[in-house]
Amino acid sequence: MNISFKINNKDVSVEIEDGNTPLLWVVRDVLDLKGTKFGCGKASCGACTLHVNDVAIRSCSYAVKFAEGKNVTTIEGLGDAENPHPVQQAWIDEIVPQCGYCQPGFIMATAALLKENDNPTDEDIDKNIINICRCATYYRMRKAIHRAAELTRATKI
Repeated sequence: MNISFKINNKDVSVEIEDGNTPLLWVVRDVLDLKGTKFGCGKASCGACTLHVNDVAIRSCSYAVKFAEGKNVTTIEGLGDAENPHPVQQAWIDEIVPQCGYCQPGFIMATAALLKENDNPTDEDIDKNIINICRCATYYRMRKAIHRAAELTRATKI
């Protein structure tokens, strides 16, 4: 089965035996983009979060066939060292990561939240950022989310 979509604004076409293969494995193993992580395989932890048409999804449970014709963004496509996304910059500013494994998923979930709501309250964050961090850096992440919101609003001026 051939599936075509955009990933990080580049057109790709992949030949996949089974269209029900999770998008996560196509991104990591076929397209060699290793930033998106495997955590639980049950769409619970959020380590695999990426965007499909600007919506945060858990790629471990999202069949690649559903990506046909869509725009997929991974952590590699969010920003770069010279021009980090406001969420990436806030993560740096607030020194969020401890082990760092889950952080790409948190960053992607936060970027999706801020696209919809650039001034989230703590309650908004609690309702929308439901990823899991085994190192429990939640306090630093909350500070970084508020900082990213400030940076996001500043870029709109």
